[in-house]
Amino acid sequence: MTSPVSEPVLYGVIGGSGVYRMDGLEDPKEYAITTPFGEPSDKITVAKVNGVSCAFLPRHNRHHYYTPTEVNYRANIYALKVLGVKYLLSITATGSLQEHMRPGDMVVVDQLIDKTFTRPSTFFGEGCVAHTVFAHPICSIFAKKAAAAIERSLPEVKVHHKGCLVTMEGPAFSTKAESLHNKKNGGDLIGMTTATESKLAREAEMAHCVIAMVTDMDAWSDEPHVDVSVVIATLTRNGNNAQIFTKAIIDELAKEEFVSEAHSALAVAIMTPKDVIPYSTRRKLEPLIGKYL
Repeated sequence: MTSPVSEPVLYGVIGGSGVYRMDGLEDPKEYAITTPFGEPSDKITVAKVNGVSCAFLPRHNRHHYYTPTEVNYRANIYALKVLGVKYLLSITATGSLQEHMRPGDMVVVDQLIDKTFTRPSTFFGEGCVAHTVFAHPICSIFAKKAAAAIERSLPEVKVHHKGCLVTMEGPAFSTKAESLHNKKNGGDLIGMTTATESKLAREAEMAHCVIAMVTDMDAWSDEPHVDVSVVIATLTRNGNNAQIFTKAIIDELAKEEFVSEAHSALAVAIMTPKDVIPYSTRRKLEPLIGKYL
């Protein structure tokens, strides 16, 4: 599968709830990319951010059309891979499981707990098996650069340099019992999308960074219970901040390209001998595994 653009687009951004577009882009062009895994959530906008090529995709569609489970994560990541993305920034709205992480805060996530159960989270199968190393799902170099960029561009916003994000199925919010369980068992934040996206990004050999924008205190708290009206109010403020910090992060990344361990994640992951992988599977996975076959 060939890219619709002439030069690789190294930097990709997936916008979450409240971040459906990027403002102030230079020479934006939209591309509808069909993948072997179906259609991405929306057309992908490729544009310049202060002179640097970047691809932007709204995770839930620009009209917030897809639930967290309905999002076609495989098509989203595959399409970005075809464009040449090596550095993926995911922006996500989350609830807080800890008192010190407050609505309006930004968290540069460093760990994930996956509690989803109904969605595919791998490109592999159908005669090709791979087991990627995923102990550290977030690229530490990327995360450090992102934290510095956010603090520089939004000095009034509190930035937490680490946090463990639990990914639940949704779309309903947690019960209080579930929220307390997640809080007591390692979670700092709760969301509905990140772990799936991150697993696929690793298989696509993308350095991944996740910026969680805290929208509410989850159901464990005795503060007013989370509901959509509370979330939307905070999303508006967070969405404005995301416009600022995303450009700052891209600027920071463009100063010096770096190599992440994610960029060679499949080098020791593919278990199936290449001569027995079915032709149809090889063709489907060509953008991911082609350099190893």
